[in-house]
Amino acid sequence: MSNNHIPTASWGALLRGQNGLRALALTGGVALHAINVHIVTTVLPSVVHEIGGLDWYAWNTTLFMVASIIGASFSVRVLAALGPRWSYLSALITFALGSAICAMASSMPMMLTGRSVQGLGGGLLAALSYALIRVVFAAPLWPRAIALVSGMWGISTLCGPAVGGLFAQAGHWRWAFWTLLPIALAQSALVAVQLRPENLATVPRSTSTPPVPLQQIFLLTLSVLAIAAGSLSPVLLWQAVGVGVGLLLGVATIFCERRASIHMLPTRGTVLSTPLGAIYASIALLLIGIMTEIFVPYFLQTLHGHEPLVAGYLTAAMAAGWSVGSLLFSGRGNVGAARLLRAGPALCTISLLALGILLPFKLGLSPHWHMALCALALTGVGAGVGIGWPHLVTRVLTVAPQGEESTASAAITTVQLYGMAIGAAIAGLVVNAAGISSPGGVAGAQSAVIWLFFSFALAPAMAMLLARRISPRA
Repeated sequence: MSNNHIPTASWGALLRGQNGLRALALTGGVALHAINVHIVTTVLPSVVHEIGGLDWYAWNTTLFMVASIIGASFSVRVLAALGPRWSYLSALITFALGSAICAMASSMPMMLTGRSVQGLGGGLLAALSYALIRVVFAAPLWPRAIALVSGMWGISTLCGPAVGGLFAQAGHWRWAFWTLLPIALAQSALVAVQLRPENLATVPRSTSTPPVPLQQIFLLTLSVLAIAAGSLSPVLLWQAVGVGVGLLLGVATIFCERRASIHMLPTRGTVLSTPLGAIYASIALLLIGIMTEIFVPYFLQTLHGHEPLVAGYLTAAMAAGWSVGSLLFSGRGNVGAARLLRAGPALCTISLLALGILLPFKLGLSPHWHMALCALALTGVGAGVGIGWPHLVTRVLTVAPQGEESTASAAITTVQLYGMAIGAAIAGLVVNAAGISSPGGVAGAQSAVIWLFFSFALAPAMAMLLARRISPRA
């Protein structure tokens, strides 16, 4: 399949008329999943205060992430078995069921069950949104549709914490989950109408349901769980062991994938010398680099005295940069897109290095100027991912082997989620080793900033080197 020279359509062509309703049908599910991620982060302290389970606090995110990876991995099988409309509806139903369990939770085990079911549905939603782009839209609309899907994550970062905060502050955290149900119902009605076979640009061929790569899914799940288990220990050595075992299991997954007869990634998707292999590696590396954001609020509060709300929304500049970058640069042609595949990681690298200088020290700047420069650098990190993201994902759709397009599309979300999990774990290990808790305080935070941002700048720098393998013009 070769669509390398297909021109990109305008935003108007995507957002007008029937295409606009189809775009809303696809992006609404991603927005629901993404907003939920940030709502839950905000209300979890209130949840623990009412039902207990502080020791299992972090596992709300861990199990959600693991279930999301499993859901994304199964998405191509669900799509083949149920078709576009019913696969998407099943994902929405699963997500809504998980939300209802969370809303009714009377104990932490019940909450963790709900979060796992939510994650399964959310992973399906995220993966299907990419996989269905090539089915729902004509090829010239793909970059715009991809930019719109990825832009939902940035929008969720801006509104998710505010919504969750309102419910938590009012003492009604359960309503943060209940309110997701009517939204899921409305989204289901839209999907039922817009994803009918006669509305699709390409009707998928009826084929038998492909087998499930259980070995790879099992190893990938163990990889994330090993890292999460290590992070529970206050001892740095055991944290390092958890990360090390998790990374080894990740490598084992790659070797298993290469030798297996049933694949999770498309053919040669694990080979760096191929365009597909370079794309998947770049996706993982870019997501690893951006996971530095989880410690930015702490650094801003500890080193510069910002209020939690200010620190939170400064951190959201990363997600805003990703969304704005995707939306503004998705229309570039082939030559411009190839350049963005190198320029994006370069901007991300430079911005991470800038944060490694700006965050630990005041540099003699006034508070306003310092905050503005930090916001600019944070935006640059996100924009560095966003400006090339639509073209990176479009390359997956255009270079995927014939007959493996759904597998290639679903693998985007699997790799993305795994990169996030690995990035978060390594970030925690780096800051702990650098002294964020011992000696702690200002000195520990300064050391942690320098080590974190300078070491994590290597990830997008490596993605920049892979750009030429993705596109010779890069």
